[in-house]
Amino acid sequence: MGLQGYSQNFEQDLNSFTKSINYEVNGEYTKAISSLKKTYKEESYEYNIRLGWLDYLAGQYTESASYYRKAISIMPMSLEARFGLIYPQLALGQSNQVIDIYLDILSISPTDTKANYRLALLYYQQAKYKEADAYLRKVINLYPFDYDTIILMAWNSLNMGKSNEAHILFQKALLLNPTDESATEGLRLIN
Repeated sequence: MGLQGYSQNFEQDLNSFTKSINYEVNGEYTKAISSLKKTYKEESYEYNIRLGWLDYLAGQYTESASYYRKAISIMPMSLEARFGLIYPQLALGQSNQVIDIYLDILSISPTDTKANYRLALLYYQQAKYKEADAYLRKVINLYPFDYDTIILMAWNSLNMGKSNEAHILFQKALLLNPTDESATEGLRLIN
């Protein structure tokens, strides 16, 4: 494609994306999707990731997941598309597939704190405390004084029967938030 052809396509793409963004801001997700589909290019990462997001907002979770998967096939290392894919998968109640996506993210970026923390949270919610512990330890080593990680690790430790560790972690949580009800409750259960 010559530069002139690219420039013409860019103007068309820019117009579609601009309309789409304006519709999204106003909560008109169906119109935002339609404006992009008029110029949709299947091989375009940008179109696919944008349509994945818009379909998610519109409650069209299966379509959303499909677009995110297309974006991943175009850009196989994209963490952005994988994190996007998590939204419709969660909305569809597919927590096991979400775990697989987080594991995929961590195979690309092992120290991604968002993926480590959220995977730990999913395992915690499933009462898989040992699995949660492994991912929480990765995050706590990178961010030793992060409230969310500390409080989740405290409860996870308590559920694993590690009362001393939980006690210390609940106390650390109180250093960050002296009136924290969750930490206070955790300490009450230990004492």
